[in-house]
Amino acid sequence: MSDVTIYWRPGCGYCSRLRSSLGSAADKATWRNIWEDDEARRYVAGVNNGNEIVPTVVIAGAAHTNPDPDVVLAALAS
Repeated sequence: MSDVTIYWRPGCGYCSRLRSSLGSAADKATWRNIWEDDEARRYVAGVNNGNEIVPTVVIAGAAHTNPDPDVVLAALAS
C-alpha cells in the first residue's frame, strides 16, 4: 500500500492538474473520492478547518492542501 493518499473529487481542476502532473506515478498513490467516501470527506474537512478543499494529499501521515506536484512526485519516488 502507498504511503501517499490523494483526496479528490470529480470536476476539480486542481485535482486534474495534479493527476496529470504525476504521470504514471499517479498509479502509486491511493486515490479517495470525497464525493463517494464519507470517511474521506470528514477527514479532508477535519484537516482544512471544516472545508472540503481538494486535492488534499497525505504523505507519511502529514496532510498537505493543494501541494506542489513536485512534492507529491518526490514522495511517490521514495
